Amino acid sequence: MQRFTGRTALITGAGSGIGQATVLRFLSEGATVIAADIVPKGLETTRQMAEKAGTAARLTTCEVDISSESSVQQQIGGAIKKAGGLHVLVNGAGILRSSHTHLTSLEFWNRILAVNLTGTFLVTREALPALLESGNGVVVNFSSTSATFAHPYMAAYAATKGGIQSFTHTIASEYAKQGLRAVAVAPGSIESGMTNDPGIPADADMSLFSKMSPAIGQGFASPDSVAGVIAMFASDDGKFITGTELRIDGGTHM
Repeated sequence: MQRFTGRTALITGAGSGIGQATVLRFLSEGATVIAADIVPKGLETTRQMAEKAGTAARLTTCEVDISSESSVQQQIGGAIKKAGGLHVLVNGAGILRSSHTHLTSLEFWNRILAVNLTGTFLVTREALPALLESGNGVVVNFSSTSATFAHPYMAAYAATKGGIQSFTHTIASEYAKQGLRAVAVAPGSIESGMTNDPGIPADADMSLFSKMSPAIGQGFASPDSVAGVIAMFASDDGKFITGTELRIDGGTHM
């Protein structure tokens, strides 16, 4: 299945987890991919995996801090220009930190917003001209089940993910007549470095997490479970889907 032959995708958070799995999925379906991350070691791992799969010839990597306007403008802007255009943007980069809300510092709060919410805005803003020029651009943003359901000790993270859903709806409406689609995925119970160590406070009341187990499968799912859905949204198979989000959590929040 080669749904992305002749199309270029920019994927942030590409050095690990769902972002990395999405890079490999898009490459396997014929895309030219710009893989962006702040961690060079993660990007190198992604490249090695692509080399093993025989798809690395269509992969370029981009080290960027998405919370920095200048970094996004220089690195992301430069990569898109070098690629000669853009058809798909996947905003996969983000951080997860936990804290008692009454003990959360402003610095802690602002850092999570800067990466997750402002970073999504900065990368999208930089990519929009090229996406619109393509005539059928697609933006896939990363929300989370925490945007809709109570995830204790994660107030800042949840706030960013709710904001990303609203942002997604807005750009879907604003640019629909120019051919742009925008959707969000809301993963939950997915295996990744982020979910393996969310920094839950040592004195947390763990009974609050009793309703956060998947209803199907044997525990958390692999990032591939989300990457396949993202590929569907971004391809022509999702051409009538925009301005919405899809929860991907194995029935954790039924």
